[in-house]
Amino acid sequence: MKVFLNDIFEYHHFYNQKLIAEFGTHQEKIPQSTFNLFCHCLNAHQIWNARILAEEKLEVHQLHHLKDLPQLIEATHAKTLQIINEFDLAQLITYQNSKGKDFSNSVRDILFHIANHYTHHKGQIIADFRRNKIEPLVTDYIFYKRND
Repeated sequence: MKVFLNDIFEYHHFYNQKLIAEFGTHQEKIPQSTFNLFCHCLNAHQIWNARILAEEKLEVHQLHHLKDLPQLIEATHAKTLQIINEFDLAQLITYQNSKGKDFSNSVRDILFHIANHYTHHKGQIIADFRRNKIEPLVTDYIFYKRND
């Protein structure tokens, strides 16, 4: 399972880097709301990592400068790999959601949630690219694996 999770997060990391480049290339054509959604994805990933590691969290809808995103994704990705490699995936993590309510979930379930969250919102970002006449990246996992 840990090998598979590493692979899934390498896949998301790869496409996060590609999306940063696309945002830079097409800044004038991409709506702010699309960039905001990408920031939200990165924030959520960092927040979940911070819940597991008991570290300081970003805000869910915090906005970032495009130039700061590579550092954010590198740091977040490194923390995720640390979690995968150092934690028992069945370990329960107790945390508070954004409304202050307590929950407990396994590390495995949290990691799957992060990956699924990315997939959901990447689809929305790609749809926004199409609506704005930008040739979208093909971000399907199977295409990524074919080039692996």
